[in-house]
Amino acid sequence: MPVLLKHHDAELSLRPGTTKSDLVAYLYQNSEWGYSPQELKEALDIPRGTATTTLKRLYDDDYIGKTDDGYYYALSERDDIRRYVSSLNQVDRLFGHHRDADATPEEPDKQIGGGRTDEELDAELAELEAELNG
Repeated sequence: MPVLLKHHDAELSLRPGTTKSDLVAYLYQNSEWGYSPQELKEALDIPRGTATTTLKRLYDDDYIGKTDDGYYYALSERDDIRRYVSSLNQVDRLFGHHRDADATPEEPDKQIGGGRTDEELDAELAELEAELNG
């Protein structure tokens, strides 16, 4: 599959669904805040050792910052990571509804597409692609 070069960063090694990706996404979605490892552990429901080790690796790899007193935060200069997190958010908005196992035909908000028509979904997809290609 071709990749748009102005948005491509071969050095960015994040894979959706991993603890590493989840931590990065959480910090960049809440970029005005700094979080302790304990707060991130609780927010993402991950084991303490996993949180601490992964945060250290992310910090060492310059994916996130860390204050002198141990709070982790998103780096303002990492546009590549912001684009990655934005893509995760867009995918979740488009396809997140399919994860709800309780969705029934009587509850269109919980169905894939949230009860929207194909035309509405196509328009939303076009809008999201325009944002990405920006």
